[in-house]
Amino acid sequence: MGIFQWLNDQLLKMQWLSDLVAVLVRDVFGLDLASRVGASIHFFIYDVIKIFILLSVLIFSISYVQSFFPPERTKKILGRFDGITANILAALLGTITPFCSCSSIPLFIGFTGSGLPLGVTFSFLISSPLVDLASIILLASIFNWKIAIAYVVVGLILAVVGGTFIGKAHMEDQVESFVFGSPTIELEEAELTRRDRVNYAVDQVKEVVQKVWLYVLLGVGIGAAIHNWIPESVITALLGQDKWYSVLVATFVGVPMYADIFGTLPISEALVAKGVGLGTVLSFMMGVTALSLPSMVMLKQVVKPKLLGLFFGIVAVGIIIIGYVFNFLGPIFM
Repeated sequence: MGIFQWLNDQLLKMQWLSDLVAVLVRDVFGLDLASRVGASIHFFIYDVIKIFILLSVLIFSISYVQSFFPPERTKKILGRFDGITANILAALLGTITPFCSCSSIPLFIGFTGSGLPLGVTFSFLISSPLVDLASIILLASIFNWKIAIAYVVVGLILAVVGGTFIGKAHMEDQVESFVFGSPTIELEEAELTRRDRVNYAVDQVKEVVQKVWLYVLLGVGIGAAIHNWIPESVITALLGQDKWYSVLVATFVGVPMYADIFGTLPISEALVAKGVGLGTVLSFMMGVTALSLPSMVMLKQVVKPKLLGLFFGIVAVGIIIIGYVFNFLGPIFM
């Protein structure tokens, strides 16, 4: 085994943790790991601890980096560019911002109100909940690096293409008037010390964990149930790779939900293990994170129905296309 594979197994997949939990379940709880109950408890304890460890480390690291890019600085950076370059940069900057669409909308208001092009701000709005730096590591910890990198790449492409289409539609009149009337105050950027950045990163870890802990527990619980209690035949009958409609179902099943990638990953892991296509699973994850009903309700407060419908349509079509492409190319990544 190469050193990279060993590091991947021990640091990301945390094989050592899986072994410890196996000892706990078998020797302390007295359960057979091959039984449904034993396997479910192992899955739940192992995944919950692993996700929270990775979550804390990654959010601390990302937040430390994010402290160098406050909103005012981000607006100044984006304001220097135009065209497709600005869309690409906005999508990339979206990867180091808050972790759900609802928390991205206040920044969207600030960016639009300060005069940034509408298409650029939508590239940011699509990218921010859909793709973040933590998603690369978390996806790699559950699947592999090829899937993790591919997910991030297609997410960024969707953000750039979606923002570009919205920009070309010239629908500035579909933004609520109060957004453009929002006062913008130019403040000098405070020079943060290293301690300030560390404190900020610690606060972000606490805040994000408080927001997502319930979704992680629910996601892992659902994943454990799918993995150990629902027969593979039932799953594949609805979402099997041979079902042409599986991507459509997965995309729109995710819309009523409100979670983030941390809560959807355990479910996705279990679905893939049951024979669901990779593209179908990615469509589910993207539908939950980018098109959730609560985020649409919040966005409805700042844009009018025509623009909201265009945004939803572009992102939904993009997710569906990505799903079918990955189902077709799935063997390459697994």
